[in-house]
Amino acid sequence: MAEFFSPVIDWYMSHINYFTVTLLMTIESSFIPFPSEIVIPPAAWKAANGELNIFLVTLCGITGSIFGALINYYLALFLGRKIIYSLADTKIAHLLLINREGIQKAENYFIKYGNISTFIGRLVFAVRQLISIPAGLSRMKLKPFIFYTSLGSAIWSSILAALGYFLYSQKALLEKYYSILTNIFIVVGFLLVVWIVIKVFFIKRKNSISIEE
Repeated sequence: MAEFFSPVIDWYMSHINYFTVTLLMTIESSFIPFPSEIVIPPAAWKAANGELNIFLVTLCGITGSIFGALINYYLALFLGRKIIYSLADTKIAHLLLINREGIQKAENYFIKYGNISTFIGRLVFAVRQLISIPAGLSRMKLKPFIFYTSLGSAIWSSILAALGYFLYSQKALLEKYYSILTNIFIVVGFLLVVWIVIKVFFIKRKNSISIEE
């Protein structure tokens, strides 16, 4: 199994650059689920190897996060609460791991903490990608939105970049246990897919029950 994924990992690493970091972090910060943990650390690894600049990697991560956040912000701003919540009930949204409860959670978080939630929310799992939506719904002013989003993204991107740099220092140890680590990632990836399928199923079932009632 490790032999199968090795070329995939090599291909992915060869295509990690400043542009792809910005692009993937834009996707990660928007409504499309994509883990930032597999974007910045590999780029930081290449920076530690001398192929990229760690500061530019972090800057691209921040820039991409801002772009993605602005996508959510303007979508919410122009579409409005009614349409956003209606879209959250669609099958496509559920496949993207977006549902009414998630948006409501992000909105409650925004109401509780105000504008600074766009900073704090960037560091909170399951809120990070959605916190820009209530900011747009509430018509938060753009300058403080960008400021707080940039600040939170800078901290998160720096943490991930430091992680990638640290992992490079453990290169010999990682290579020694490469096959074991690869199998672990495969199992985790499989469990993640199963979790997504189960979550979508239960959301669909819950919505069906609500309609019947």
